[in-house]
Parts: sequence; C-alpha cells; structure tokens
Amino acid sequence: MRRSSLDELPQLINVLRGDMSLVGPRPVLPFEAEMFDGEQRLRFGVRPGLTGLWQVSGRSRIGFLEQLAIDARYVRDQSGMLDLKILFRTVPALLLRRTR
Repeated sequence: MRRSSLDELPQLINVLRGDMSLVGPRPVLPFEAEMFDGEQRLRFGVRPGLTGLWQVSGRSRIGFLEQLAIDARYVRDQSGMLDLKILFRTVPALLLRRTR
C-alpha cells in the first residue's frame, strides 16, 4: 500500500474538512517542525497537501533538506497554474512509480 500511495486515501477526509489541500507541502511531525529554520519555515504559511512539488520532482530520490527547499520554492511561487501542473504530474508519478 505504501509503495502505491494508497495509504494516503484517508487524507481525502482531511481535504474535505478543510484541514489540508490537494496541493501543498506534506505535513510534518511536531518534532520535525521544531528543527526547521528560516526559509524552511515558509512551508507553515500554507495548508499542507496530499501532493506537492517535491513529490513530483523526485519523491524518495530527494534528500530531506532538498525536500524542504522545494517546499519553500512552492510557497514562494504558489499559483493556481502551479497547483494544476503538480496535480497533472501526480497521477503519472503514482501510476508509473517514477518522478522527474
């Protein structure tokens, strides 16, 4: 289930409740959030999402610090068009188990 991301389906309830969005930085655990500094904290300025820029930019091939940098870039460049691009890239990334 984890490999196919099916374990993420229950998060749709959080989207429907308004606690999460479809696109945004992935939520982090509280102890992880305490370690963030400067630009890394930008991610807390937007609602967490089911999918995000780093998931379609390399997913597990990207190290944690690079993930945080990509999340910060998403927050700085956030737009409806970027969200649509991410959503459209998410489906092939899940189905083909590849990300670019």
